[in-house]
Amino acid sequence: MLDLVLDPLAVIGRAVGSTCRVAGSLALFAASGLSHIVRPPFYWRLFARAMLEIGYFSLPVVALTAVFTGMVLALQSYTGFSRFSAQSAIANLVVLSVTRELGPVLAGLMVAGRIGAAMAAEIGTMRVTDQIDALSTLSTNPMKYLVAPRLLAGVIALPLLVLIADILGVLGGFIVSTAKLGFNPSTYIMNTVNFVQTGDVVSGLVKAAVFGFLITLMGCYQGYNSRGGAQGVGAATTAAVVSASILILAFDYILTEMFFAQ
Repeated sequence: MLDLVLDPLAVIGRAVGSTCRVAGSLALFAASGLSHIVRPPFYWRLFARAMLEIGYFSLPVVALTAVFTGMVLALQSYTGFSRFSAQSAIANLVVLSVTRELGPVLAGLMVAGRIGAAMAAEIGTMRVTDQIDALSTLSTNPMKYLVAPRLLAGVIALPLLVLIADILGVLGGFIVSTAKLGFNPSTYIMNTVNFVQTGDVVSGLVKAAVFGFLITLMGCYQGYNSRGGAQGVGAATTAAVVSASILILAFDYILTEMFFAQ
């Protein structure tokens, strides 16, 4: 009878202990990576390469996602608002939804699937082939060489991507609204410009910076701590994408609560 009570408690205790251990390890990893950003030397060539990978090479998928999201949002909004004769609010809804939520969240998820997996695979391969140990042997700090440039690039590149995604998302809504739904182009643009506020755009860019940090952090962390050959690298890649996506959605709520809670 006692075992029936203690066994579930033991399972819960092990789960809590494992969660705390992983959270502590991740926090120390993040603190170490951030500290190496502000301490010389800094590998600017690797930073530029990470900026290209995160920003420039992710632009096509983010741009397409933003355009079609704006288009679908305009169509769905028209379907709902036409029942209440509130079609004039479509421009307001599109720009608010894209700049506050859909732009940063969808861009973050797209980049997490592309860049988070790539970083975990690259660093994980270096780990299982002992290349990271070789860096230490050559008196090169792996955190400074592999992690710090990627963290800084993620914080800078993703807001730039989101800014472009905001523009393209609003453009997608404009195209559908004017070409298909019969809106006056100048009126639509005027409603968009008059309704959007600086805080809406800034909040989305702040979210993007946080999401960029989380994506690169999880990609580097999972790859850096991968074990077990090719199978371990594959598991690290999957874990990087899943954990980054969950953290994006969780921190999206937290940041929205901080910015817009009354």
